[in-house]
Amino acid sequence: MSKIDKVLFTGKTHTTVNPPTAGADHGSVNLALTSPGHPGFEFPDVAPHPTAEQLFAGAWSSCYITAIGLVAAQKRVKLPEDLSVDIEIILGQTGAAWLLGARFDVRIPGLAQDVAEKLAHTAHEICPYSKATHGNIEVVVNVITS
Repeated sequence: MSKIDKVLFTGKTHTTVNPPTAGADHGSVNLALTSPGHPGFEFPDVAPHPTAEQLFAGAWSSCYITAIGLVAAQKRVKLPEDLSVDIEIILGQTGAAWLLGARFDVRIPGLAQDVAEKLAHTAHEICPYSKATHGNIEVVVNVITS
């Protein structure tokens, strides 16, 4: 697996768990829409939109935070209400090759570090997005418990 030498763009997401609302079939998605600036190349009549990297990060983080919940339930670990996952999808290059990479900041305040790391890493084993990218892109996972 090649490592990125030159970062061209990073799409970021912040995902939290919200309790379901009454009558809702699925959770809602709340995207803060932004558009990367290109100096001298503006589209004034086009509404800001998420980039492919932001969409991928959003889909992956939604799946991954759900996987953390499933693993925690199986292991009978109570997750904190302020559990969150920040994912950055990096678009970059090494030589002429275009590559993707990912950085995860998994915040599970109040749990022992070893328990939180086990949840985070086991979630990668069951998350379909993690499985699809395994061995294809570099993924760095930081687990924060404070």
